[in-house]
Amino acid sequence: MRDWQPSLKNVTLTSKANKLEQPKPEHHPMSYKTILFNVTDGVAKLVLNRPDKLNSFTAEMHKEIRTCLKVIESDDTIRCLLITGSGRGFCAGQDLNDRDVSADAQSPDLGLSLEKNYNPLLRRLKALEKPVVCAVNGVAAGAGANIALACDIVLAARSASFIQSFSKIGLVPDSGGTWSLPQIVGHARAMALSLLAEKVPAEQAEKWGMIWKCIDDEELLPEAEKLAASLANQPTKGLGYIKRAINASSTNTFDQQLDLERDLQRIAGRTQDYREGVNAFINKRKPKFVGQ
Repeated sequence: MRDWQPSLKNVTLTSKANKLEQPKPEHHPMSYKTILFNVTDGVAKLVLNRPDKLNSFTAEMHKEIRTCLKVIESDDTIRCLLITGSGRGFCAGQDLNDRDVSADAQSPDLGLSLEKNYNPLLRRLKALEKPVVCAVNGVAAGAGANIALACDIVLAARSASFIQSFSKIGLVPDSGGTWSLPQIVGHARAMALSLLAEKVPAEQAEKWGMIWKCIDDEELLPEAEKLAASLANQPTKGLGYIKRAINASSTNTFDQQLDLERDLQRIAGRTQDYREGVNAFINKRKPKFVGQ
């Protein structure tokens, strides 16, 4: 995480200009209980870190992720988000031990949990105008599967799998599952996967278009980090506009989408990175994008 305000002891005087020279801000990892978070060279890496519980969600994990997302949204030097899990699983969804469902306990309001925790998380990931890469390192079940599917580019280890496990305990797929699955795999497959809770191996998920690529386990994280670093050096303002356009396409009419493309292209054409890209192309040099 970043040291937001450099202290005066870190400020040096230039010998010629006699001006204060501010050191570049650095990002330092913060201490969290349920996640790992750090920023390196424009890439924010968020690791779900409850490996003994297959990285299942608790209220505390949601709170810590909200803190990280606030940093990612507000810091222009962060230009890509990479999400993965620690241990042998990506995320098993909600930690059922975090809720009291004993016979003498009051029935939990699961709708409130979605309204307070999961739905805002999904909306923020979709609305984040920076690319979001997800590296699914193992089983992704329930909300864990649907959070992965909400990311922009999903890579999965060959040993990974996706499971809509909700029906096994009498619940409805949430975290956008009933929206994203029909969009991705079609009505018939979405219905069967939701009713039967059958496991979809990573290789099958790639064939069905649920993910971008299935990768050998030992290559997953290096490949994901390489991809995130590449995206962080692209014209990320433009990538954010691409996200906005594609996310809107499922509910827009063709005419509405044409109008949206026009409006976004107008904005993109005024960015610093567009000028840099054109100048680099004309002068046959490598562009240096800054995300502005």
